[in-house]
Amino acid sequence: MEQKEKLLQFLSGFISENKNSLFEKNIEHRTKYMTVVLEDIFQSHNASAVMRSCDCFGVQDIHVIENENEYMINPDVAMGSTKWITLKKYNEEKNNTVNCLRTLKKEGYRIVGTTPHSKSCALEDFDVTKGKFALVFGSEEPGLSKIAMEECDEFINIPMFGFTESFNISVSAAICLHHLKWKLNSSETLYKLSNAEKTEILLEWTKQVLKRPELLEKEFYKLNENEC
Repeated sequence: MEQKEKLLQFLSGFISENKNSLFEKNIEHRTKYMTVVLEDIFQSHNASAVMRSCDCFGVQDIHVIENENEYMINPDVAMGSTKWITLKKYNEEKNNTVNCLRTLKKEGYRIVGTTPHSKSCALEDFDVTKGKFALVFGSEEPGLSKIAMEECDEFINIPMFGFTESFNISVSAAICLHHLKWKLNSSETLYKLSNAEKTEILLEWTKQVLKRPELLEKEFYKLNENEC
């Protein structure tokens, strides 16, 4: 058994059986195959609502680009979801959009812009089997920046039949995540986490519900120092 697996087993002994069972159930539905990128979202409640949807649909990673606007969690909207997802912020470069999207490309992601204004395929026609993908959502009013559009490999849109031009960003994200997760479940695509990824995430979840996880971790390494 790997060291991290042993640590997880040790820490799990300090939380309830019900909590451990919930973790084991939810980890089986988690994915990094589909991820979400938010570019410069202005309203914190919108970004927080997207994070809540990511948790509900099993999307583990969410990437937040902060060019002009800093994201502050809205706890009344997020409803604790940020404890269970992996939030990655990009705010140290002159152009954080390029940094984020090119980093994801290097990791093998298709960059998929969500916009009604570009030549794109309808959501239901998007092929989830061609490889892992990052859904990019732009700021509330302007949408995706020109730079983001240039970095995108593909575009999708949600077919609409009314007079309003677009959905609210949090609604758009929820619709996309629901439909694409359904398509993944219906396909033979290997989109679920590896055992190593599961262990990493389960460790983070377990630490979230422990009062002093760092002390317990020190105790574990002390008990197992001859094996380290």
